[in-house]
Amino acid sequence: MFRPALLPLLLAAGHVVPLVAQPAGTVAVPVGDFLGSLGVNSAVSRRGERLEDTARSIEYTGLRWIRCGYEGRVPVADLIELHRQTGVRFSYGLLSGGTDIERLLTGARELATAGALLAIEGNNEPNNWGVTYQGEHGGRNESWLPVAKLHRDLYQAVKADPVLKDFPVWSLTENGAQTDNVGLQFLTVPAGAGTLMPDGTRYADFANCHNYVTHPAWPGLHDNQTWVAADPTPACRVDGLYGNYGRTWRRHFPGYSEAELLTLPRVTTETGVKIEGPITEEVQARLFLSLYLDQFKRGWKHTAVYLLRDRTDEAGNQTFGFFKPDYTPRLGATWLHNLTTILADDGSVAVPGQLDYSITPQPETLHDLLLQKSDGRFELVVWNERFSGGADEATVLFGQQARSVTVFDPTQGTVAVRELGDVTSVKLTFSDHPVVLEIANPPSEGTQ
Repeated sequence: MFRPALLPLLLAAGHVVPLVAQPAGTVAVPVGDFLGSLGVNSAVSRRGERLEDTARSIEYTGLRWIRCGYEGRVPVADLIELHRQTGVRFSYGLLSGGTDIERLLTGARELATAGALLAIEGNNEPNNWGVTYQGEHGGRNESWLPVAKLHRDLYQAVKADPVLKDFPVWSLTENGAQTDNVGLQFLTVPAGAGTLMPDGTRYADFANCHNYVTHPAWPGLHDNQTWVAADPTPACRVDGLYGNYGRTWRRHFPGYSEAELLTLPRVTTETGVKIEGPITEEVQARLFLSLYLDQFKRGWKHTAVYLLRDRTDEAGNQTFGFFKPDYTPRLGATWLHNLTTILADDGSVAVPGQLDYSITPQPETLHDLLLQKSDGRFELVVWNERFSGGADEATVLFGQQARSVTVFDPTQGTVAVRELGDVTSVKLTFSDHPVVLEIANPPSEGTQ
């Protein structure tokens, strides 16, 4: 938020005292960083999905990466072809029950050589699927030592591989379900942790969660629904970072401190919400938009929504998707298309600029993210999470006159809904979805 160079006069001890502060401004984030965080789960060309339709869906939504794994029997050649057509990259993992490290690395090398690899991921929810590694059964309600040994060996194999060593390893998911304290709540087991695996054991470079925005312990629809789901502290009401890496949710083994969690490198490989009860298709679409924004704002480097297209080969997963089984886009796909189209940028920002701005009033449900395009334009995204109803009037104040401000509403389309010139403030009504303010200043102001 901005602090003008000359703040309002204060009355102190009966005297008028000028209070002066230096303008600080908010440093923007390259818009490409945010767009690069947008991911999704997909079987690409298996489980009823078709490669050509997956490509069209990725192009339409503007999604940048897909979570996939070898256990889904998706040919690596199909992944490479999808990358060739769309530029999408992949997190490639062991996923459900997988233990074949060499098979994983073989596929990952092919993806890396083609420029299609984003990261390597561990097991998917061993609490549900379990593993058998080197003849030992683990996970679920058994000892998690085989799971820990598998992930230790996976990490060592990736970092010893000349092709893959510089790619990040993402942790397994649902490590909060450990039955015994094998230390999987850490990326690297710290000295004195007292875990069953030795101090210094390395498992991953990034924490990995499945923080779906609703949870049996937090059902229904709430204000700040997705903001709370992305919270890295105990304030999270769903299956989030704290319950897997702070204090494990099953046996309460201690992990990182609350302060350490704030900066812990992290990704989400599954989140989302299905259409049921108060979650209509329209509410789902609004949640999807705020979900991606909240996750990025709160420090999640990459976020994958479950699911690109509804599953047709399993029960209970028929309304999670951006697309219906016949690839008809739901509102979530349409509005995401609008947002990524508004923010689209083919260039890069070497040194982001600063913009002096504030929002007043700013209730706890109103959030903002300052992005910048390669041509210097700022994209100020402001979103409200009044999902229980209602709206807030707020004014965006600029520390200096903006040459032009163009307002976009992704729930209305990709064409500007308002255009202003030479202004120092913009008053808007915010309810339950984002608004994008595109701000152009003279080249000497706010860009570097």
